[in-house]
Amino acid sequence: MNILGIIPARYASSRFPAKALADIGGKTMIQRVVEQSRKAKSLSRVVVATDHEAIAGHVRSFGGDVIMTSENHQSGTDRCFEAMQIVGGKMDYVINIQGDEPFIKPEQIDLLASVLDGNAELATLVKKIEDPAVLVNPSTPKVVLNSRQEALYFSRQTLPYLRGWPLEDWLQHHTFYKHIGIYAYRADILARITQLPPSLLEKAEALEQLRWLENGYRIRCVVTELDSYGIDTPEDLERLEGR
Repeated sequence: MNILGIIPARYASSRFPAKALADIGGKTMIQRVVEQSRKAKSLSRVVVATDHEAIAGHVRSFGGDVIMTSENHQSGTDRCFEAMQIVGGKMDYVINIQGDEPFIKPEQIDLLASVLDGNAELATLVKKIEDPAVLVNPSTPKVVLNSRQEALYFSRQTLPYLRGWPLEDWLQHHTFYKHIGIYAYRADILARITQLPPSLLEKAEALEQLRWLENGYRIRCVVTELDSYGIDTPEDLERLEGR
């Protein structure tokens, strides 16, 4: 199986400009993501897809593989598609590795890759929620699964609603999952979903994966025991460094 790992890394960010270049214990965030991703046994190649020469030059400086992409992409998925086209050649899947998760585990990437059998259209990771604060946090998307371990719906709201139980008891009576934002796309499916217009549910929740579900695509979900720590703001970085 030929699987391309792509790390989208745009320069502009309303909450944390140039965060890919933020220093974390003597290494930049993007360098840490690249180094962790390269440890994954399942990936044929790992490339950074960026829109800014400052990031590109830095990636080259530590021996990373980098591709320049457009400044106008609305999502990491769109950037991944352009990068896939630039790389060229035949590939079976692309895995979109978040550029703001410097401590991603290679085991997470390999776990996701383990379900890419040629039939899976899209895949992502989910983790059981054990913290009541996470359960009600709208910044943490939740996912409801069907009996085939495919996503039925993603929401910032706590789903499903447990009728007859107080909220503080919900974790004792149902298994809730949070979404870990790493995606695998079959190459032909990636080409298709980037042509879809934004959907109503996507706009409502600000979750692009809802566009795929609304259009009938299936997202296979894999349960991981390992957590994920994304960095969206300087405050997130301070909290992570304090762990």
